[in-house]
Amino acid sequence: MNTSAIVAEILKGYTLHPRGFHGVVHWARVMENGLKLAETTGADPTIVTLFALFHDSRRVSDGRDWGHGRRGGQLARKLCGRVFDLSDEDGEVLFHACALHTEGTTDPNPTVQTCWDADRLDLGRVGIRPDPRYLCTDAARSPTMIAWAHRRACTDHEPAIVLDEWRIPLDI
Repeated sequence: MNTSAIVAEILKGYTLHPRGFHGVVHWARVMENGLKLAETTGADPTIVTLFALFHDSRRVSDGRDWGHGRRGGQLARKLCGRVFDLSDEDGEVLFHACALHTEGTTDPNPTVQTCWDADRLDLGRVGIRPDPRYLCTDAARSPTMIAWAHRRACTDHEPAIVLDEWRIPLDI
């Protein structure tokens, strides 16, 4: 999967600052959080990666923005088959994960749970420490995982993929 091409397509219609609270650096940390969790949870790493890229891709505000997850899921549906491929079933899992990521508390699907936890583990970027009571998986509730993700979020850790592969300049 070519995440660089997907990010380029997303950014064509992204209205917020690409390096803002909900932008590319957040997407990259959510992706890394999710892939690390997937090693334990058994989540589908392709869906976890795509969730990280699309879940906030159609925000119009860094504040309350009802419906942004659904809009991100709809963008994923639009780009599926053009920029990346998923089965219809996996596409529905991705849409569901995106659409409900701010509303859902838990879900029976371990891939959806992992997606939501990956995002919630990055709350430190806005001054909130992840609360294990609001995490779906045992892997995410691990004090070691929370500390690792929270430290990265609070220090604005930028995964190398942002500059190296996605080529998002620092000065935009």
